[in-house]
Amino acid sequence: MPRQVDHDERRREIAEAVWRIAAARGLEAVRMREVAAEAGVSIGRVQHYFESKDDLVAFAATRLRSRIEERIRRHAEDVPEPRSPLLVLRALLTGLLPLDADGRETALVGLAVFHRALSDRELAKLYQRGRARLVAEVMSHLAAAAAAGEIPERIDPRLETYALLAATDGIATDLLHAHYAPETARALLDRQIDGLRNAPPPVRGAGAPAPPGVAPMAP
Repeated sequence: MPRQVDHDERRREIAEAVWRIAAARGLEAVRMREVAAEAGVSIGRVQHYFESKDDLVAFAATRLRSRIEERIRRHAEDVPEPRSPLLVLRALLTGLLPLDADGRETALVGLAVFHRALSDRELAKLYQRGRARLVAEVMSHLAAAAAAGEIPERIDPRLETYALLAATDGIATDLLHAHYAPETARALLDRQIDGLRNAPPPVRGAGAPAPPGVAPMAP
């Protein structure tokens, strides 16, 4: 009896090969032959699942979003009781930082996807959808923190979400360049979150959505 093939697992393995190449050399280095060699399969196997490089990159980018969400979920689940909204938010944002080998690869691939999305309309749509989900999740934690009395109710949740994600993106980039140690990165993130307790009142119009094409780091 022939062995049953797990096609989802095959696609996942190929996507992970794309990540390794992109993390080391950027998405420009992603070609069918190189991906096949990295995955340890024939080029025909890669072409069986993906008709073009664009299809391959789009699938890898979608899988990357799942990987990021899994990292966030694991960090949030590690928060001890009592689980206050700000503690969960801190864990969520920490999950976006390249504090270990997995986080570093994820951040490098995220940057590669970000740069390609600037000139690839379909990839930009995937990127923006992922970012919108992240913005919504951070905003929900800020709303919960305000309701729990951890931060002032007067804050503009959208504006503060943009500020937190911008700070997290900057910290992540500096970590990739080894500008400071992981302990410093954690302290900087704590400083941003602790600052919410003294956040200024909303600025009229400041919380408006960003214009199309403006997207921070994480896909």
